[in-house]
Amino acid sequence: MRGIGIDAVDIAKFRRALERTPSLRQRVFTADELTSIGDRDDTVPGLAARFAAREATMKVLGVGIGAFDLHDVSIARLDGGQPQLVVTGRAATLAHEQDISTWHVSLTHTDSVAMAVVSAH
Repeated sequence: MRGIGIDAVDIAKFRRALERTPSLRQRVFTADELTSIGDRDDTVPGLAARFAAREATMKVLGVGIGAFDLHDVSIARLDGGQPQLVVTGRAATLAHEQDISTWHVSLTHTDSVAMAVVSAH
């Protein structure tokens, strides 16, 4: 294992941020992510978990916001529904420099908190 990262997002605060800045959805999330959760009654917990995955990935790579574009890390769904971390662009370059080739991600949320755990191998 090359690294592990975890992050938690307060859903109420994240909801307020999305309400204050509607363009935040497109700045942070890929079109595929927005489409994949668009049929949910409340998309905010799922978006918060996906944001937590980006932060957890930064922790694995040992970098902060700005080291790569937020679209460089996203969540796709496998056929069985399992989340898959997709790493591209500058984030992929950083991973390659650290000899990281395999990623695992787990997402979860309650009514109040969304979390993600990312491991790199």
